Amino acid sequence: FPDMLSNPRLVSVQTLNVVMNQNVSLSCHSDSGLPPVKYTLFKYNQKVSTVNKPDLTPSLFNLTINSVHDVGEYKCKAENEVSRGGKYSNSLNFTLIEPISKPVLSSPTSQAKKGQNVTLSCLSENGSLPITYIFFKGKQNISPPVKMHKREAAVIFLYLSSSSDFGTYKCRAENRFRDNTKYSNGFNFTLAGEINHSQALIISLGLILLLSVIGFALAIPFFIIPSYKASE
Repeated sequence: FPDMLSNPRLVSVQTLNVVMNQNVSLSCHSDSGLPPVKYTLFKYNQKVSTVNKPDLTPSLFNLTINSVHDVGEYKCKAENEVSRGGKYSNSLNFTLIEPISKPVLSSPTSQAKKGQNVTLSCLSENGSLPITYIFFKGKQNISPPVKMHKREAAVIFLYLSSSSDFGTYKCRAENRFRDNTKYSNGFNFTLAGEINHSQALIISLGLILLLSVIGFALAIPFFIIPSYKASE
């Protein structure tokens, strides 16, 4: 039956990884059969669009990904006067890629001692999975990439052996969304028993205020007693 259509092939003109509000195109094509050919695109079992072609050139369907409901399973059907019921293509699924949000770097403790084991956690609340995390101290990479397939924080364990280990830590998150890499806030461990600049300033101001109050209290008798004697 040379006039009968072959099963059409459905292919994506662009990538199957898409972002919200992206325009995409699907091409449906039967290699052999008697034209004209009617091509119909379906999402699941619902008709999306129909194109009539006078020859065997590919039919192009243009779509816009407006929501998560637009990334379901697509198929196309090819029909001519010979092929009863038509022939169906392979199925295609788009994957919606969401940009990741800025990751948050945290630890159960911010104060530690030399020789102590600590943990650092890095998490992006939004973004398509999987997400890959990398930890840094300053600009130096301190961990291999940690790929998370669930919405869970990547965790690393550190041993703070010296004062140099109390520097600034950061983490980086990335997924399949093109050109979308995000760095976290900086996180510092404070050496237990040491006072940071803010604490030192507060203590200094408190001591100055306390000494001023004491000085004023001690000076009162010297002003009150002479005044009392003068009034007598």
